[in-house]
Amino acid sequence: MPTSNRAAIELAPLLDGSSAGELIPELVRHGLQQLIELEVAAVLGAERHERSEDRLGYRNGYRPRTLATQVGDIDLRIPKLRSGSHLPSILEPRRRVDQALYGVVMEAYVGGISTRKVDALVAALGVQSGISKSQVSRICADIDIQVQAFLNRPLEATGYAYLYLDATY
Repeated sequence: MPTSNRAAIELAPLLDGSSAGELIPELVRHGLQQLIELEVAAVLGAERHERSEDRLGYRNGYRPRTLATQVGDIDLRIPKLRSGSHLPSILEPRRRVDQALYGVVMEAYVGGISTRKVDALVAALGVQSGISKSQVSRICADIDIQVQAFLNRPLEATGYAYLYLDATY
């Protein structure tokens, strides 16, 4: 595990209590960044700057990645590899919003809220980067699949005592 006093130096000003709103996102960012570093070290077979016979590859800098979470946008640094690529398991490909925010977007979609209002809702929840109309559509495609499965289910297997119809002409 990479050990560094740099993290303690970075977090020390936030511990005085005057910036409580900044402490939790920074702790989340630090924890996620440590998990990413540990996973890449395991994939490569060596820590950063470590010389080893068991090393399977080398790092080649970092690329930025913003992850929208319940505590706000978290800016992460994803290590690049010289050969091949690696995406940490805590992140999913082409996904920038965590599962709780997916649930909020789906619930708003079911409630009939427009994509612009969904973007405003997500921003109100603390995600500064917002969410695009195409992201809302991709998220809600899962709901459309479930609704179609429900609408096309077979009804002849069960007897029904009553039949209610609701229609507009």
